[in-house]
Amino acid sequence: MFDKPSVALPRRSDQLLDRVRGKGKILIVVHDNPDPDCLASSLALRHLFIMKLNSEATIAFSGMIGRSENLAMAKDLQIPMTPLPLIELTDYGVICMLDTQPGTGNNSLPDGVRVDVVIDHHPLRPATAACRFVDVRDEYGVTATILYEYLHEQQITISTKMATAIFYAIKSETQDLGREAELPDREAYHKLFPLVNKTLLNAITHPRVPREYFRVLSRTLRNATMHGPVLVAQLGGIDFPEIVAEMADLLLRLEGAELVMTLGFYNDELILSLRSSRSGLNAGELIRTLVEGRGKAGGHGMMAGGKICGVSRDAVQGRQLVTELTERLLQLMDLPVLPPERLIS
Repeated sequence: MFDKPSVALPRRSDQLLDRVRGKGKILIVVHDNPDPDCLASSLALRHLFIMKLNSEATIAFSGMIGRSENLAMAKDLQIPMTPLPLIELTDYGVICMLDTQPGTGNNSLPDGVRVDVVIDHHPLRPATAACRFVDVRDEYGVTATILYEYLHEQQITISTKMATAIFYAIKSETQDLGREAELPDREAYHKLFPLVNKTLLNAITHPRVPREYFRVLSRTLRNATMHGPVLVAQLGGIDFPEIVAEMADLLLRLEGAELVMTLGFYNDELILSLRSSRSGLNAGELIRTLVEGRGKAGGHGMMAGGKICGVSRDAVQGRQLVTELTERLLQLMDLPVLPPERLIS
């Protein structure tokens, strides 16, 4: 029924279970405003602990799930999520981080809280080295792929719901294997597809969207400017942070655009997303340099995100900050700062 695990693949799942077994209640923390990779990874890790340790872990998040696809995924796949502010951290003997790491700035776990387990596909952060169990594979495109391999190693039957969750995470994160998908992601994608509930997958992939989505889309297009191969779009005030990345993904489809930066004001934060189609450009390194000294950011070669806190939503100050970041971005890319060309006249 199960293929034999690859000889080259270390039994990291055994090591994880050994680290967690007998340590008390388990908390799984994902990054703020969780995306499909967070949702699928946390569901899979929780299932692993149930099946092998007879222990039900609590999945905690901060922020909100605003993107329609992510809301549909959490609802239709019945993924149990608890707001982190409602969690009493001292009740838990084990704290796990998924698809994020200590000190990244994209999770709301208080500073100084001990993190025992980190499983992620982003570049290793210095603070992560202090954790008891670390499985960071930045050569993978999706954290959920790592969790799929854990379930496979432990010979845990993957249900239709689980298959749909992990498959959609890979599909979404890699844009159907077209963006930063590596061999493990491709193998998991193809093995899971026959198990997926296609009706549920369609409902998640093509959900109804609120009117606010189209208001933001209209504002984004009107504010978008071209700077040679770079497109910059300010979304203005937004109701949920994920829409900044959603607009960046959409705008990267523009002919001639090699790099897209979108920015939106959410509460007292400026949320940023970068998307790149240029080979040799590392969006994660670029955005970290861009916000250095002002905020926190991270990502991969083709996609990255960040935020600057304590930002005023005053229109004049907002425009000034966006202008400064745009000019800084062009300088980092060795492009001249010329008068911008509006995407829509």
